[in-house]
Amino acid sequence: MIASLGLAALWFAATLALLQLAAGAMSVRQPGHPLTTLVRPLAVVQGALVSIAFAALVWVFCVTDLSVLLVAKNSHSAKPFLYKFAGAWGNHEGSMLLWVMVMGLSGGFLALVEKRLPERTMLATLTSQAFVSLGFYAFLLLSSNPFTRIDPVPADGMGLNPLLQDPGLAFHPPTLYFGYVGLSVAFSFAVGALLTREVGPAFARAMRPWVLGAWIFLTVGITAGSYWAYYELGWGGWW
Repeated sequence: MIASLGLAALWFAATLALLQLAAGAMSVRQPGHPLTTLVRPLAVVQGALVSIAFAALVWVFCVTDLSVLLVAKNSHSAKPFLYKFAGAWGNHEGSMLLWVMVMGLSGGFLALVEKRLPERTMLATLTSQAFVSLGFYAFLLLSSNPFTRIDPVPADGMGLNPLLQDPGLAFHPPTLYFGYVGLSVAFSFAVGALLTREVGPAFARAMRPWVLGAWIFLTVGITAGSYWAYYELGWGGWW
């Protein structure tokens, strides 16, 4: 049931990304278009829906729902809870869903809080973010569906990759993704400004906190990953 809910939320989020792209494109081409007022709400709801999809994936991993193929391949009923929880993104499909969730949350948060940009540039920015997100939605749903079911249900799972069974898995990928994917907002800002040709001090002030925030997360993620790799490889014994 939860897996089906997650898949439905993911499809709805992808649909809203498509609607956001269409509404945003029309609004940029025709200022004052009736669909202009829908762009921000679509971005917010899309972010909420993809977050629900990711929460559903985490849930099926935490309860070891072996009817989900991804859980059967990457978890085990006897695993410590930390590795069940973090195992949700310790695989290709789950990490891609985490990637898409960060994009959706970034776009939704941008739509909620950013008031300094000229509205047309803001709409162009959200349109660009929807365009990028849509490509990842298509890849995830058509090629790497994290909610694919398996029948018959196996007696137990295959377990998490031994190389990933480390507490670092719980914090390294999320912080790294918030940094890498958070920079998609900076890219969308740049595309939005190129489309509207409205570049000035207000644009720089609006863009700066998003770039700095992404760099902070990226620095934390790379630092955590470096320590994890150092520890796993046993280089500490050389000193």
